[in-house]
Amino acid sequence: MFALPRDLGFAVRRLRQTPAFSLTVILTLALGLGATTAIFSLVEGILLRPLPFKDADRLVLLGDHLGNNPGLGVTAVEIATYAKAASAFSSIGAHAPAHFELSGDTAFGGDPAEIPAGRLAASVFPTLGVQPILGRVFNQQEESADEPLAVISYALWLNRYHRDPQVLGSTIVLDRKPYSIIGVMPRAFEFPLQTGTLDQSQLWVPLSLTPQELDPESGLWGYHIVARLKPGVSLPQAAQDADRVARQVMRNFPASKSALRIRGDVKLVREEAVSEVRPLLRTLFVAVSVVLLIACVNVAGLLLVRAIRMRRNFAVRLALGARSSAILRESVLEGVLLSFAGGLLGLAFAAIAIRTALHLLPDSMPRLNSIAMDGGVIAFGFLLSLLTGVLCSLAPAFAALKTNLTDSLKEGARTEIGASSHAGLRSALVVSEIAIALVLLTVSGAFLRSFQKMHAVDPGFRPAHVLVAAYKLPAKQYSTNDAVDAFNRSVVERLSGKPGIVAASITSTLPTEFYGASSYTIEGEPASAWKLKFALFTSTYGDYFRTMDIPLLDGRTFTMDDREDTPLVVIVNESMAKECWPGQRAIGKRMHAGNPHKPMPWATVVGVVSDTKVGGRDELDKEQWYIPALQSATLNGYDTGGQLTRLTRGYVTLRSALPPEQMAQVLRSTVAAVDPLLALQQVQPLSDVLADTEAPRRFNTTLITSFALGALLLAFTGIYAVVSFSVSLRAQEIAIRVALGAQRGSIARLVLHSAAKIALLGCGLGVAGSFAISRLVNAFLFDVSATDPLVYSVAALTMLLLSLLASALPAARAAAADPVDALRSH
Repeated sequence: MFALPRDLGFAVRRLRQTPAFSLTVILTLALGLGATTAIFSLVEGILLRPLPFKDADRLVLLGDHLGNNPGLGVTAVEIATYAKAASAFSSIGAHAPAHFELSGDTAFGGDPAEIPAGRLAASVFPTLGVQPILGRVFNQQEESADEPLAVISYALWLNRYHRDPQVLGSTIVLDRKPYSIIGVMPRAFEFPLQTGTLDQSQLWVPLSLTPQELDPESGLWGYHIVARLKPGVSLPQAAQDADRVARQVMRNFPASKSALRIRGDVKLVREEAVSEVRPLLRTLFVAVSVVLLIACVNVAGLLLVRAIRMRRNFAVRLALGARSSAILRESVLEGVLLSFAGGLLGLAFAAIAIRTALHLLPDSMPRLNSIAMDGGVIAFGFLLSLLTGVLCSLAPAFAALKTNLTDSLKEGARTEIGASSHAGLRSALVVSEIAIALVLLTVSGAFLRSFQKMHAVDPGFRPAHVLVAAYKLPAKQYSTNDAVDAFNRSVVERLSGKPGIVAASITSTLPTEFYGASSYTIEGEPASAWKLKFALFTSTYGDYFRTMDIPLLDGRTFTMDDREDTPLVVIVNESMAKECWPGQRAIGKRMHAGNPHKPMPWATVVGVVSDTKVGGRDELDKEQWYIPALQSATLNGYDTGGQLTRLTRGYVTLRSALPPEQMAQVLRSTVAAVDPLLALQQVQPLSDVLADTEAPRRFNTTLITSFALGALLLAFTGIYAVVSFSVSLRAQEIAIRVALGAQRGSIARLVLHSAAKIALLGCGLGVAGSFAISRLVNAFLFDVSATDPLVYSVAALTMLLLSLLASALPAARAAAADPVDALRSH
């Protein structure tokens, strides 16, 4: 008990006597521990931290499995059926995504903005088990009466209302309609769970389904259900219950939907939120653990060298009666002190890395708000430091103590003992470093080659010199088709007439994004042979294909003459033309939306365009068709008798040789001239939008490459330190060789030859290790195999050259040494 403070003080003094050694070990550990702690903060925040709901593990998402498309939402009609017929759930709540134009409020200032929101059934809040921190939520009666009430997020309360408690009862204007704010949700509340922060809901209003939405003929699977499992009900039991309800839903389908077959789909809320990023985070954690392992091997090598240099000191102390346990305790204390110092510095590195990563993480990463340097992450960092210090110091101390006491006390024993007794252990450490670093290097090379291949893929459109801006027309001012058409016409005509503008258009979706899909039927296909199939669809107004520079392969594009009172036309992409009419010309063929049992109007294919890469260049080509905005209602079978059927949300796009800043100014001023209150969002070059779709792969590649470079740096320093020490131990042998006539070049070759043998062994083991983990890596690669011979060859050659480079300086120093001085010092 009393020996511990004395040993601790002795360890501190001994480390202060060798500042260069101590600093090297601390920085090495800080790099490994800091990177590991930073990645653990991602894993903990996204995968391990509980969701901000009561008993979150009992929450599930209900949906439909339609054809080969699992995980869809439900139709509005199904919501009531699930609420009445499902028996596996204690509570059920429906919700739908929404966007509102927030154009001002009566009590607080603020610029107009379009904000993501949610339409929620009143039962959602009790299902989630979350209460507001201020005010209340709306109830079932208020939802049924379509009361204009709003519950706002903590972020909106903070940023727009500056946490003013008087916000309750104030009016917020959404889509130019006044709503009353009745509650503020907690800071951690996020629903629905979204990827990234861009689409996180900022407020919630009553769902209040309209008669149009409740029409049994509606084919919109755009609603979602969250439910809480009853006590004792398992997920498989809930899935069986959902299947039973789905069969009941099908029995109530109208004749137009009789060809559809659905099954119930039940997923845990947690799994749905993180399923896509779990494999990536696991891979990153394995990769950073490799870096930490290399750092530990490096530190173990340095501590072994230190222990061997002190073996005479150990021998003297043992000869004077000191216990081996006391020497081991001192060595472990030294390792722990070094690791704690490295851990503290690593935590500082991790904090900086986390703060930086929050700005660099792709929007596909969920629960970004949960990532923080909290107590759990700090505790993990310190525990990891403790384990690292103990493990790195025990092996070298044991190795040093195993040295023969009598031989250690003999004069001149240093060379013999150091070169023979521990040569195998030192070589094993170097081989391990090389092998582990090579595994990470091959993974990095595969990621880099994959990203390079993806970036070389033609997306099917030309994003350069194109500017896009998202918008949403408020229903109060744009309640008729004529009003929407007037907006579209005014914006496109005004933009097209501006100097420097090549083309302008309005579109429901950008070529990079998945917005919606529709089932379809081609003429001549027997109803009995029809199978459910979907194709992405886009509604356009103006010269869309010229704006996006999507090549026309056959036929024509849309013109302003394609109106409601003219024959219905569509344009299909190349994949859809080949799928629907293989070996035939698609021009002149007819198709309609929906299944064969729906009496939908036929549309004629007038053009075939190139495929565009929806969702990113690494995605497979998808079937896609385009419709003129003025014909969209008729094509989809809507009754246009006085009701709004036009698309009121989408993107304004323009192509111009003007600089992006000037294009944005022209776009904003033009839209403001048509509607001064309309808020434009995400005004940015299309090339940035495309880059955002590539952000996850770019992030993965950058991070893995950073880890690989860190591993190379650690391996380089470790190889250099061990080879240098080995050369110093062989100084007398080298001096004798020189004295007997050996050339200095042969001395250098001798050192390099020994290093090359170790490097080749390490590379061989590294290649074997890379093969072993190739299956794990393959899932993240595009058009490249994790066992690509080119990647393996370059990685192995790089590692071999790096090892020889790390050995070159000690070899040169050995060749230049004065043999007289070397022999005299021994």
